[in-house]
Amino acid sequence: MSSERKVELIVCGAAGRMGKRIIALAYQDPRFTVVGATEAASSPVLGQDAGTVAGTEALGVEIGQDLASAGEPGTVCLDFTSAEASLENMRTAADKGLAIVVGSSGMDAGQRAEAESLATAMPTLIAANVSRGVAVLSELVGSAVGMLGKDFDCEIVELHHNQKKDSPSGTALALAERAAEASGANPAKDLVTARQGTVGARPSGEIGVVALRGGDSAGEHTVMLIGNGERIELVHRATSRDCLALGALSAAAWLAGKPAGLYSMRDVLAGD
Repeated sequence: MSSERKVELIVCGAAGRMGKRIIALAYQDPRFTVVGATEAASSPVLGQDAGTVAGTEALGVEIGQDLASAGEPGTVCLDFTSAEASLENMRTAADKGLAIVVGSSGMDAGQRAEAESLATAMPTLIAANVSRGVAVLSELVGSAVGMLGKDFDCEIVELHHNQKKDSPSGTALALAERAAEASGANPAKDLVTARQGTVGARPSGEIGVVALRGGDSAGEHTVMLIGNGERIELVHRATSRDCLALGALSAAAWLAGKPAGLYSMRDVLAGD
């Protein structure tokens, strides 16, 4: 990508918490220009200026509901909507030759399979969490679990605000999958998200995930590796959504101009 050419962005979910922060931070970053913004058909901000809604100066970009007309091929979509809306936006991106960063969580197995199939048609980055810090945490978890093996039990605790709809968080599940990959566990069989009653002794290789909800927490994830007489804790705490918005913008800058295919934040960390 030329250093002189700005990356053109379309923000899907422009009036959401993440959408507004992405627009506000992109406005301050000379690498980007926001050329489109979309919202659901029921949104009260349709027709309003995306910059004004985000709390910045007016951008001359009207929030609409039609992604297909919002940008030219090569434009990068940043999608932080819902699993269903993200898939619809991916279908449109594939048809129109747009790149897309999907940060929505809560996709089920069928939706994930369709998303991965669609990714063959355009540059696509899908991440349950686009924070660069969480991407590093995932790498640390993989390294630590790989070195310690099944002698250390892996338990994950996550905390999010009381309005979050999916549980456990997509980030916690992704961290559990990373731990399973490193230890040789089977996520479909060894991942446990609830324990109640007389469940018996903890099986070797099990990975536990506990979800907490309360207040306005932007997200905390603690991965505990618990051995005999010692415990390692790897922790990421988001103090605001800016870490996610900045990570999304880093992903967009990296993805622009890439060949069609499915990418991850691991690729962004690795650079070109």
